[in-house]
Amino acid sequence: MTVMRAMYFSATGTTKTIVTRIADKMAERGLFKRADTDFTLPAGREKAPAIRPDEIVVFGVPVYAGRVPNVLLKFLATVKADGTPAVPVVLYGNRNYDDGLIELRNILEANGFRTFAAAAFIGEHSFSRVLAAGRPDDEDLRLADIFAMGAMNKYLICGADHLPHPVDVKGCDPIRPYYTPRDRAGTPVNILKVKPKVDPEKCIRCGHCAAVCPMGSIDPADITQFTGICIKCGACEKGCPTGARYFDDPGYIYHRTELELGYARRAEPEFFL
Repeated sequence: MTVMRAMYFSATGTTKTIVTRIADKMAERGLFKRADTDFTLPAGREKAPAIRPDEIVVFGVPVYAGRVPNVLLKFLATVKADGTPAVPVVLYGNRNYDDGLIELRNILEANGFRTFAAAAFIGEHSFSRVLAAGRPDDEDLRLADIFAMGAMNKYLICGADHLPHPVDVKGCDPIRPYYTPRDRAGTPVNILKVKPKVDPEKCIRCGHCAAVCPMGSIDPADITQFTGICIKCGACEKGCPTGARYFDDPGYIYHRTELELGYARRAEPEFFL
């Protein structure tokens, strides 16, 4: 039986929600066996999975600064296929997905996948609890179902061996530079080295933040210490059971506020079939 594989990086669970929903709906007719490959944590990126030609892969990543997260590029280059049909999906925090979707499509095509459908969805921004709060919501999931049915119909009508590819998506090629936050005078706001702090009065030393850090950067023996980079994914801050993790960097707070003020409208998913 053909495998319908959901493959994703999802620090706060929003990308996983959409990708698995699409894969579940595409497999609903009983023609496919479902499987998941989660490469969010470092252990999930130690070895590339074996992808078979007779699978369908719904492949999802979040958009960071308008692109595929650069920390994933080395791993993604190792995920090879031999004509396997694929559905690239990106999830962004209500601002814009810029070149994230076309970049993911190009990576998959270069690695031997055949991309025949694609989509961009919205999730709560990793910096904020206000921007796209609670998304993906029920309406997003309803649209994910509609997209999945469209992708599945295309697969069945064209046949696995005759799917046109690559799927045509929005974006620029060559890919543009990563989005740079700026203040109102146009000066870049550099938050690359910013890391969250810990409130010692709230922290219960449960170790959850270290366990969920996608970069493995929080020392489990001393969760106040970082042993690597912080990608501002929100996993430790939003997942902390006592709210002990927080950011207080002025540049980070300024950028978050500007995003919340400038992109409060409801962005809608986009499909490419």
